[in-house]
Amino acid sequence: MAEPVREELSALAAIFCGPHEWEVLSRSETDGTVFRIHTKAEGFMDADIPLELVFHLPVNYPSCLPGISVNSERLTRAQCVTVKEKLLEQAESLMSEPMVHELVLWIQQNLRHILNQPETGSGNEKCTFSTSTTMNDGLWITLLHLDHMRAKTKYVKTVEKWASDLRLTGRLMFMGKIILILLQGDRNNLKEYLILQKTSKVDVDSSGKKCKEKMISVLFETKVQTEHKRFLAFEVKEYSALDELQKEFETAGLKKLFSEFVLALVK
Repeated sequence: MAEPVREELSALAAIFCGPHEWEVLSRSETDGTVFRIHTKAEGFMDADIPLELVFHLPVNYPSCLPGISVNSERLTRAQCVTVKEKLLEQAESLMSEPMVHELVLWIQQNLRHILNQPETGSGNEKCTFSTSTTMNDGLWITLLHLDHMRAKTKYVKTVEKWASDLRLTGRLMFMGKIILILLQGDRNNLKEYLILQKTSKVDVDSSGKKCKEKMISVLFETKVQTEHKRFLAFEVKEYSALDELQKEFETAGLKKLFSEFVLALVK
């Protein structure tokens, strides 16, 4: 971890020192640092709106944008997505310097204005922001591997909701004990999906208590190439044999991906 980033994390921990204001969720030399900040910002009618902001600082941050997830019990999912997109736009103007505290201050000062914009919550903002971000970075595809699902029905519904909220298409695939999630969409939304997947209580442990997903791995991530099929929707599929799963990948133009990563899970 670079020294400026280490100093930024230390400063953030000192600033957000109240009960439950600050929590480091994970640290990794390969994946960077993920942490959560609970704060408030002025919304409609001068009422304070609680915000849960999750930041993922990749190892090459601040030379690249952080991953950002926004949640609030007072905002709709569409409004949270809009706030996240505005934060990412602001982050682009702060590139190359530690920016998290600046972003938190900015959203505290500007949340009311964002929520007052006509497109916010109108049901059309998804298309508006999807177009702008996709033009910037194009479509990306990622393949995730889950070790298991104990509460399968609830878990599947949660994955479907996240994919819908974040405008991601692809497949949730089951074959025997193998569980794969193939996602296609805007790269920032893929990053937010991963944050949700790693920080939300989506499953239950052996004693039946709700737990976070700790056994997920990113097998592959790349920009969508011309030979790759564009998925039109997110679907849940079950396969009875390996050749059925292989055909799914080949139809999507992902034969090499299947050979390099999926076959290794079968052996």
